[in-house]
Amino acid sequence: MAARTVAVVLAGGIGERMGAGRPKQLIEVGGRPILAHAIAAFDAHPEVGEVLVVMAAGHLREAGVIAAPFRSVTGVVEGGATRTASTVAALRALEGHPDDTRVLFHDAARPFVDAPVIDRVLDALDGHDAVAVGVPSPDTIVVVEDGVVASMPPRETMSRFQTPQGFRLGTIRKAYELALADPALRATDDCGIVHRYLPDVPIRVVAGSERNLKVTQPLDAVVAEHLARRDLP
Repeated sequence: MAARTVAVVLAGGIGERMGAGRPKQLIEVGGRPILAHAIAAFDAHPEVGEVLVVMAAGHLREAGVIAAPFRSVTGVVEGGATRTASTVAALRALEGHPDDTRVLFHDAARPFVDAPVIDRVLDALDGHDAVAVGVPSPDTIVVVEDGVVASMPPRETMSRFQTPQGFRLGTIRKAYELALADPALRATDDCGIVHRYLPDVPIRVVAGSERNLKVTQPLDAVVAEHLARRDLP
């Protein structure tokens, strides 16, 4: 029997860069909240048995209302002030799950994740304990120090990470156990935690999608609205 799969929708941020006065995941695109789009993708996936929503403090009731129609949602828990803290909150909520559980961490601000991306992550988890989603960078990426270009990695080696990021639960648990013991902990995503604290664990990278954009700036919301309306029947 295949291991159970849990999708964690991380909606702990407050979206200050959007300037909307409320968390960006509550903004509507295509007539429903961004959070609802993100939950729906996992709720509809046949291999996802459970969806856990991690919501910004002070907005749990709103998130609960949005999540209520989805059959797979088993809880809405309060997130932390950082992405790392929100993942830790999710791991605490999943304490009763076995280590071989497949867990997907997804940014709620990415409303257009689709089944093929989720499929690729789950397929890769059959042979790996950590999986990232990436798309090739169309831009030249440079390392800048003190306002001066310090290095220029070959563009063909650069990828932009998206979510979901997938793990065996035991692996991400161990990585965070080590990370939380480090007073110098700094991280922006969960694969970064595994890469730093479990360097012997390979992180498989699978193809993402340009549609799987993250709504961060006001212009992103305009693009998201266009995509959502284009998808309407």
